[in-house]
Amino acid sequence: MKPNIDKELLPMKAHYFLFNAGTAPVVPFMPTLAHQLGYSPVVVGTMYMILPIIGMLAKPLFGYLADRYHRHRLLFLCGQVITGIAFFLIMFVPGIDKPLPEVQFHCHAGVSSIRHCSEHGACVEKNMESFYGNRTLACDLECDAQPYMWDIVCEDWLKNQTENCAANRTNPQLDFGTSINMKDVVEEGDCLFFMVPQDHGVIAGQSVPLYCPAGKQYFNASCRMDCHDDYLKEQLSESPVIDTRSAMAQPQFWFFFGMLIMSWIGMAVVVSIGDAICFGILGERHHLYGKQRLCGSLGWGIFALLAGVLVDHMSVDNVNKNYTAVFWMALVIMGFDVLASSKLKVTQTHLSSNIVKDVGQMFLSLRCVIFFLWCVAIGFGTALIWNFLLMYLEILDKQFMGCGTSIKTLQGLVMAIQCFGGELPFFFLSGWILKRIGHVNAMSLVLFGFGVRFILYSMLQNPWYILPIELLNGVTFGLFYATMASYASIVAPPGTEATMQSLVGAIFEGVGVSMGSLIGGILFNADPRTTFEIFGIAAFIIFVVHVSVQMFLQRNGSTDENGTVKYLAPTDAMHMLNDQEYSRVS
Repeated sequence: MKPNIDKELLPMKAHYFLFNAGTAPVVPFMPTLAHQLGYSPVVVGTMYMILPIIGMLAKPLFGYLADRYHRHRLLFLCGQVITGIAFFLIMFVPGIDKPLPEVQFHCHAGVSSIRHCSEHGACVEKNMESFYGNRTLACDLECDAQPYMWDIVCEDWLKNQTENCAANRTNPQLDFGTSINMKDVVEEGDCLFFMVPQDHGVIAGQSVPLYCPAGKQYFNASCRMDCHDDYLKEQLSESPVIDTRSAMAQPQFWFFFGMLIMSWIGMAVVVSIGDAICFGILGERHHLYGKQRLCGSLGWGIFALLAGVLVDHMSVDNVNKNYTAVFWMALVIMGFDVLASSKLKVTQTHLSSNIVKDVGQMFLSLRCVIFFLWCVAIGFGTALIWNFLLMYLEILDKQFMGCGTSIKTLQGLVMAIQCFGGELPFFFLSGWILKRIGHVNAMSLVLFGFGVRFILYSMLQNPWYILPIELLNGVTFGLFYATMASYASIVAPPGTEATMQSLVGAIFEGVGVSMGSLIGGILFNADPRTTFEIFGIAAFIIFVVHVSVQMFLQRNGSTDENGTVKYLAPTDAMHMLNDQEYSRVS
């Protein structure tokens, strides 16, 4: 017997798949891209503190406009267009200008060399050998000169240029040029030694021997090296890590942040109104929401993994990752999402005469306030995962894995396992789980899952060991999101569905994720590993407090004294679900 396919829900499933497929190549990699562009974790945390606040303002506003003027489809489609265009324009954001590479010029006993040390010296040497082969580069060095150095320069380099030498003896900077054959690069530990030919020196346009005879003081100067080659500069220069004040003085920062704000507004509108449309189509079949939303997890997992592989493939021989492909992916897939969403049938069976008053009553219920606080707590933990988990993996990769040429593939696998091994099964089973344990118990389980997940993160050494941990994403996001969205739909007064979804989403992101991003950024900048440990311990404490408070309220009934709003008990919350409808295939 063939299952009955609800054709009315097909465009909704297509939207969830395409929207998540379109955002997956970009959203998880934005914090690491910001770090690559030169912004410190504090700057990243500050940006991701402000972005959810923007979303917090946008969600209720556009949710209200959608309910008040019945423009759900129009606002929904506009949000998708804005999201796709804003993400695509981020591709054109330039990075912070890198300074000239810092090197050491050594000259002693007839041997001259230029030393450069970094935490990924072996990777740099491998990249340069592949890129340059036997090429020779002409390089200029600006070195900090001390008096004893000028003695060596004058006696051994400028033997026949006494006038030039006398004029420069008090100069604190020594400028000279040389040539470097890229095959003559020696790797020792984290340092690279560029061997300098003794007869290839140039000072003030005159050829000089870069020769330091044995028996004289060791010549060791700190220099800035300019070989007039962008690739070498990219390989040797450390990415500048600028603070918030310095970032605000950069025009490219405001362009980057502005596009993030536009994309965040677009996503806020799409997510909140999209969920309201979905619940409107489902009607009384709230438990089937998870089966629609799992299509989003499918799209996210597939294209996050694909994006990671593509970025690694396009970044071979580069220190910095090339994200061009992911921005094109986002633009094209979001275009298909607009086409699919235009087929949605938007329904709103109830209209509220006073949306603000009806939604405002939710804050008169103690149990609803606890629900909102729970959303805030989950937002704190979610912020740390969204904004700093991939950055944490890159730190571990450099410490324990060396070159890290496959780090984006690992990050894509993390996203894929989060979806396929975590979110997808839990979205699929969310209706069954909520019917069995209820919303309150599900909330406690989510908090406990965050505690376990963060403590395991703090114990990581090899970044690839994170993959089994990501199965917990089913509890910490899949079950969480289904619980939050379905309960918000159940308790929403008739005619306020989009407004209520927007309000709950705003509390989760605008308060929880926002504050979690700021605090997480400050702690992460100090010690990434300890940050996850602190968040894990905090999650366990909140879990104990939540269980205790709910047990107390359970003994004292499930309604408030004023009787205005009823926050349903764990099993009563699904009272409107029909067992026969639950067995129907969506």
